[in-house]
Amino acid sequence: FLGGGVLPALLQSSNPSGRSPQHHLKPRSPAMAPPFLFPFFRSTLASSSSSPLTKLGSSSQQCARYLLQGNGASPSRSVSGWWSHVSVAPRDPILGVTSAFLADPHPSKVNVGVGAYRNDEGKPIVLESVREAERLIAGRELMEYLPMGGSVLFCELAVKLAYGDSADAIKENRVASIQSLSGTGSVRLFADFVKRFYPDSVAFMPVPTWSNHINVFRDAHVQQHTYRYYLESTRGLDFHGLLEDLKNAPERSFVLLHACAHNPTGVDPTIEQWKEISKVMKEKSHFPFFDMAYQGFATGDTERDNQAVRLFLAEGHQLACAQSFAKSMGLYGQRIGCLSVVCNNTSEAVAVKSQLEYIARPMYSSPPVHGSLIVSTILNNPDLKLLWYREVKEMADRIINMRTALRKHLEDLGSKHSWRHITDQIGMFCYSGLTPEQVDRLTTEFHIYMTRNGRISMAGVTSQNVKYLASAIHEVTRD
Repeated sequence: FLGGGVLPALLQSSNPSGRSPQHHLKPRSPAMAPPFLFPFFRSTLASSSSSPLTKLGSSSQQCARYLLQGNGASPSRSVSGWWSHVSVAPRDPILGVTSAFLADPHPSKVNVGVGAYRNDEGKPIVLESVREAERLIAGRELMEYLPMGGSVLFCELAVKLAYGDSADAIKENRVASIQSLSGTGSVRLFADFVKRFYPDSVAFMPVPTWSNHINVFRDAHVQQHTYRYYLESTRGLDFHGLLEDLKNAPERSFVLLHACAHNPTGVDPTIEQWKEISKVMKEKSHFPFFDMAYQGFATGDTERDNQAVRLFLAEGHQLACAQSFAKSMGLYGQRIGCLSVVCNNTSEAVAVKSQLEYIARPMYSSPPVHGSLIVSTILNNPDLKLLWYREVKEMADRIINMRTALRKHLEDLGSKHSWRHITDQIGMFCYSGLTPEQVDRLTTEFHIYMTRNGRISMAGVTSQNVKYLASAIHEVTRD
């Protein structure tokens, strides 16, 4: 191989002067051998006197060694520096809670930090409606790519669930919708869409909000401001502050709204308050962007949980809605969601959908198949849909019952604090009012895990641990 002229040619290309290899081999002018020759050079240098390089003489052996070393290919030499400036990313506060819980060997440990449903035994479940849908689709579908916009049938059914079957926007074909990677993916698509077509716009977020809202809009480079939402003194809605901030916001701002079961507070406006919010937003020409991750999961009634969205549609708003089926159908790992945008007319909806697909293409190309098949099968089958309605109500009712039990146990213990907010709030989370220091005590003394803002995932509360949880909270709030 080397005798055929490959090595001499390489030496000549790296040594145009024609001088001897020993004269040319200087550290400041490394020869560059093609990577495909590295294994050959290594094997020949490592072998005995039978190596072909031995027959070519010591000069050729030196050149081979040099070509390897000049390319940083020595087995004993590591290339470093490309990522030495990269620091460890901040730990996600919610995922960090779960990691700490799993590492704790204590037998009575309790995790009320995770945002996923658990049954009364503290176990994750798969809904019967989902299992039956999987049985129906098993072996009947191909695994071909979906279009960039995802399953058309899924999007149609999801939009009807969000807006109501009789919504004028649906009848008039004014809704642009695409399948997305659950709620987070929906929010990210819309944030990128806003940045592309309203690059100087401002997005207003409630205080507090789900932490990933801030991350997503930040990474999409959309300017963010906040509006007041939660009032610590009442552990309820700061309705006056909310309206005042929306009135003072620049006209034609984008406003993120939690459609139901606000995360992390569990505090939702009443229908009368939603009407006032809608009125102010119309007067200021704001654009409502609803994040609806808990439809059906909040009250057990999908129509009650989408009443804010339906109200805004009825009052003439153009709006956008991010849907997720992670919580309501337990499809956490399927990453199935829908982003829809209500437009002025059909042609506008066609253009908006095409641009959403255009954004999705370099991001993830097309969404996954299986989750959309499950949701479509359930929503398009009357019997399965009815079964799902029953199951989602059972999940919501269990959480409501745990709220009642937690409050009762705290009151029975003689706590001097008011715990009414536990039952006034709704959905998966209770904003307990516990301080970071009190949360730390719950963890260190009682092995109870939650985020340091005092958010309790009511899905982690069971009939077996609710009394223990109440006793621990009572203990750390005595002073």
